[in-house]
Amino acid sequence: MTFLTKATRRILTPDSSLGRLLTAALTPHAVDRYLELVDPMITWEEARARVIRVQRRTTRSVTLTLRTTHQFKGFHAGQFVQLGVVIDGVRHVRCFSPSCADDAREIIELTIARRPDGLVSNYLYKHAAVGDVYSITPAAGTFVLPAPRPIRTLLIAAGSGITPVLSMARTLVGNGYPGQLAVLYYAPTAADNAYAGELAALGEVPSVTVRVEYTRDGGQHFSAEQLQAVAPWHADAQTFLCGPPSLHEAVSALYAERGLSDRLHTEEFTLATAGNTGEAGACCASRHRASPPRTTDDRSSNRPRRPACSPNSAAGWESASPAPR
Repeated sequence: MTFLTKATRRILTPDSSLGRLLTAALTPHAVDRYLELVDPMITWEEARARVIRVQRRTTRSVTLTLRTTHQFKGFHAGQFVQLGVVIDGVRHVRCFSPSCADDAREIIELTIARRPDGLVSNYLYKHAAVGDVYSITPAAGTFVLPAPRPIRTLLIAAGSGITPVLSMARTLVGNGYPGQLAVLYYAPTAADNAYAGELAALGEVPSVTVRVEYTRDGGQHFSAEQLQAVAPWHADAQTFLCGPPSLHEAVSALYAERGLSDRLHTEEFTLATAGNTGEAGACCASRHRASPPRTTDDRSSNRPRRPACSPNSAAGWESASPAPR
């Protein structure tokens, strides 16, 4: 961080006397529009993130390590942020879940899955580079680990749904979770698994079980037999599920049949309407569905599921707008 950045953070705050004076003097343009001419990471109100590492681990995804400005206050494992990316003078906003442990604040990791017709996902895969700066919103979403932690935790994911689930696993292990933890993950092939190494390492941790199924390379889709093999204690666990509708339907049906629906917490990643972007979607929780997290001691709770973002909120939909000048 440069001396200018540190000094700016101390002096320039929206509630300071100088801040109010500058706001009045620079209207109608936001103060951040002027500050970014000096350094796009010097901001007044808007949180931003600079790319400090780019990894293209698979042909279908790109992993970005980002350093955020002080306005970003962190996240809880499982939540998502909105990333604003300017393409040809238009800012496009997409929802992505951090995959790092939630003790990260200034440094976060996002893995973006490419969509065949995804404007932003393809742009980031092809062009994201160290030094790029994007806008980032505060974290949102109720798909989070409960506090206190449950005695047993089962994480199930498929495809890009691995990101919030991996964040949960990394958070639990990093905090010395004393309970039993199992991860069940589905990907088409080994070449599609951006986190093969991390999942293998997790499986080496005592009390952690990891099973990965490559469904186009001889692996099986979700079944009761798999569930019993990876987590025979699942009836006493809290289960967190993130993936496509087909996986949700299979898991939800089995849990309902066994009277365990109140122990299942879900986040569904679907292709969203892209507005005027001309694409179908880019790993965005367009219909975020998450049941309130519960511990193993409140199994009798009948609280209704509450969505983290409604169809009318920016968090749940892809959007595009002219980039500020």
